Amino acid sequence: MDAKRKGLIKFAIWGTIYILFCIWVQNLWLLPGVVIIFDMYVSKKVPWDFYKKTKSGKKPHWIVEWLDAIIFALIAVGLINIYLFQNYKIPTSSLEKTLLVGDHLFVSKVAYGPRNPMTPLSFPLAQHTLPIIHTKSYIEKPQWKYKRLAGFGHVKHDDIVVFNFPTGDTVCTNIPNPDYYELCREYGRDRVRHNTVPGVDFGEIVWRPVDRRENYVKRCVALPGDSLVVKNGRVIVNGVPQKPHKGIQFNYMVVTNGTQINPKIFEKLGIAKEDQHYAGNYNVYYRMPLTDDNVKALQELSNVVSVNPSKKMKGENDPQVFPHSDLYDWNADFFGPLWIPKKGTTVHLTKENIPVYERIIHAYENNDFKSVGDSIFYINGEKTDTYTFKMDYYFMMGDNRDNSVDSRFWGFVPEDHVVGKPILVWLSLDKDKSFPANIRWNRFFKIAGKD
Repeated sequence: MDAKRKGLIKFAIWGTIYILFCIWVQNLWLLPGVVIIFDMYVSKKVPWDFYKKTKSGKKPHWIVEWLDAIIFALIAVGLINIYLFQNYKIPTSSLEKTLLVGDHLFVSKVAYGPRNPMTPLSFPLAQHTLPIIHTKSYIEKPQWKYKRLAGFGHVKHDDIVVFNFPTGDTVCTNIPNPDYYELCREYGRDRVRHNTVPGVDFGEIVWRPVDRRENYVKRCVALPGDSLVVKNGRVIVNGVPQKPHKGIQFNYMVVTNGTQINPKIFEKLGIAKEDQHYAGNYNVYYRMPLTDDNVKALQELSNVVSVNPSKKMKGENDPQVFPHSDLYDWNADFFGPLWIPKKGTTVHLTKENIPVYERIIHAYENNDFKSVGDSIFYINGEKTDTYTFKMDYYFMMGDNRDNSVDSRFWGFVPEDHVVGKPILVWLSLDKDKSFPANIRWNRFFKIAGKD
């Protein structure tokens, strides 16, 4: 096959892929790039590989070849990371036993449709901070508007979803967790901003764009337009109890006859060391998260006297729980009823629901919001008593219900924060063990979230 025919075939392949990409991202301004592809493979009027050529005609220096390969790899990986899938490592136990700390996941961007980059000038594979030098991995301007491309589906009930942390827009660099707003509620906004709390160094306070905020992973328990209630820790959506999952667990108090539970039993049941909280003399009391199956297994032990759930009381107000208002006597175990905002729906604004929707209005949908007294509201300078939502919102919870900081604590997840859907576990490492015993071979290529 002659060189010209090979060039035409390559152009046909890459040209078709490029045109389909332009259609997918809905940006026809990129189509002139087809001319460049044609010249690279067919007409060859422009010497695109000029940096590889030497006067003597010999191979270019090895440094040039390495740089060429590295740049190509960074561009390819960057595009894959933006539009197809990315790696995500489970950092906390909020989804135990469904997903374990140390699980490495393939997260599909096309499951719900990838977002066009909102912060386009950023270093590939770095979420918000460059390693080693610890500086920002992105340039804040320009900021592009949120736009989601066509995907294979939409977020559904009980999907496990990766998303950008909604209240991660403002971060104290020395204390990223709990979030800035919780720190302000605990210490006072002025004291946090001016770093004047004795014995506490909050560090620099920085703002992060939507797509540069920390990635979180939780289970979607309620969709836009749903009504949600949590009763005694159990989720009820639109009057229907949530489907039971084997991985869902709650905190229990385990009492023994004075003897310790064999550590091998904890290992067999998959109870991590950091979840084995002891109380009382001689480790008679244990407080730990357990699945229903683990509860049954412990109850059958001869030295276990009782296994009882550790729950809050109904009507017991927890100031850390959303919407952080004295008007609501909610806590993590008794929460709601709460309506999940849906795009295009108009609500009547009242003293009671402003704590629920205020952050949506001013932070997520970028309106200027002011209230005068309890019942007079101004949005973008105009007096109003209604608001129409511009986006869909979701309610996310961890399967490790009593050890998960989720929507019960910081509220809704806007649709523009949704990153993708975990597909499978490609690597899993147990942090309680050393190599090679820490490799969980039985989790390799396990479908993420499958019971």
